[in-house]
Amino acid sequence: MPFPPVDQLLTTRLVAPLLRIARRRSAEEEASPRLPVLMYHSISDDPEPGVRGYYRLNTPPALFQEHLRVIREEGFTAVDLTTAWAEWAGNAAAPRRKLVVLTFDDGYHDFLTAAWPALETHGFTATMFLPTAFIGNQRQGFKGRACLTWSEVRDLRQRGAEFGSHTVNHPKLWELPATELDDELQRSRCILEQELSAPITTFAHPSAFPRQNLAYVERFRQAMDRSGYRLGVTTSLGCVHRGEEPLLLKRLPANGADNASLLRAKLHGAYDWLAVPQNAFKAAKSLLGR
Repeated sequence: MPFPPVDQLLTTRLVAPLLRIARRRSAEEEASPRLPVLMYHSISDDPEPGVRGYYRLNTPPALFQEHLRVIREEGFTAVDLTTAWAEWAGNAAAPRRKLVVLTFDDGYHDFLTAAWPALETHGFTATMFLPTAFIGNQRQGFKGRACLTWSEVRDLRQRGAEFGSHTVNHPKLWELPATELDDELQRSRCILEQELSAPITTFAHPSAFPRQNLAYVERFRQAMDRSGYRLGVTTSLGCVHRGEEPLLLKRLPANGADNASLLRAKLHGAYDWLAVPQNAFKAAKSLLGR
């Protein structure tokens, strides 16, 4: 058996136990101060050779079903992003339910064939973010994987899935001039609203979110506001806490490297520590690159 990565060892053997002790003393867990938002991509058995655990895009279907069992065993209910925000952030008191949001990026077809049946079994739902250039009336692909068609998207929406924008072409938004940034945000929303005959107010930032680039972060936030979005998720690491900017919400990566212990730790905030060294590394890299 391969030796677990350092982040997994520190999270499950050190941080998670310390948090459990602290919460038993303070009863913090009952107050639901955090909202975990999990970030999935493809639910498939592709082993992704050469890709390190943190950066994998795939979760095997059997492991995804195990993730859902862990979520239920830990007392969480998986809902879509809009529902979670309305219930969690809009309630000054503690929510009646422990909520988790399952998000899926890139619009892969296996959301329909592998993820959705498992979600329905548990009475859960999720939010899928679509890069609209790769969703068509006929099957298209993105990064070598088959994507949903518009008829499948409409059917899934009728069955309870939420859909949001993931731009049109999935570009590196920070490299775009302001007019192209606005176009990616506004045109994708327009296409989704035309295809689904429903308002679209959620968005997922494509590729790594450059939180250290403060000028871009503000430019992006303003573009989101102009484009009519009300909720946005990024790749910034961690659970969401009260008072955070709703257009720049953090997420927790979830993939085939997450065993039951690591997923439990993520749900309860024990993986958030990794954001500190991660952000420090990115800041140093940015400074050295100037």
